[in-house]
Amino acid sequence: METRNTPQELPGGNQDSRTDLVPQTGGQESVTVGSSQAAPQGQMKAASESKPTTSSPTVRRVVRKRSSSVWSELGALGIKIGIIIGVAVIIFTFVYGLHYNTDPSMHPAIKDGDLVMYYRWDKDYQVGDLLLLTFQGHTQVRRVVAVAGDTVNITDAGLVINGSVQQEGGIYFRTERYAVGVDLPITLGLGEVFVLGDYRDGAEDSRLYGAVKVQDTRGTVITVLRRRNL
Repeated sequence: METRNTPQELPGGNQDSRTDLVPQTGGQESVTVGSSQAAPQGQMKAASESKPTTSSPTVRRVVRKRSSSVWSELGALGIKIGIIIGVAVIIFTFVYGLHYNTDPSMHPAIKDGDLVMYYRWDKDYQVGDLLLLTFQGHTQVRRVVAVAGDTVNITDAGLVINGSVQQEGGIYFRTERYAVGVDLPITLGLGEVFVLGDYRDGAEDSRLYGAVKVQDTRGTVITVLRRRNL
């Protein structure tokens, strides 16, 4: 009795999707898959086509949103900087002031090139205070040596206030009268001060223009920045 080898059907009865073994050179076998390879390639292509690109509407909306956010932050920063500048201008216009000194008459306390900061609202001057005033269009820094009610005189002994010769610390030059200037002795009235430069030799001060009205001064010196030493 003859035994015949009949092909067996694959589960499901579909013989078209079977795998055929084809002999290859060198004893290797290659597997040829029918239509089963086409599906993964098609899925990969569909997946790649479904990914958003930089030109998609969604990405453009995100870019526009980020750009508008950056401009909003820059605008807020600009407003803050403007407010700070405005406050600084107001403060240094009505409260404090800065003066670049080019007058050697206050040497050595204030030198040529120093930056002087003063307080505009403090005009309750005491002896020894430094103040700013304007004489013949030039801003000066001078030291208060006498206030309202004091009598000022300059003799061979030096500066005399209310009959007492003054021993001034930090003053290294003799205080002498000028040939042309105010008549001494002088008694100061209400709201007046008598000022001198620390460099007494040739300084333009009350020896020339007399007592100074407090209301005509610009304020009290509160600090000095040595710009040439920075």
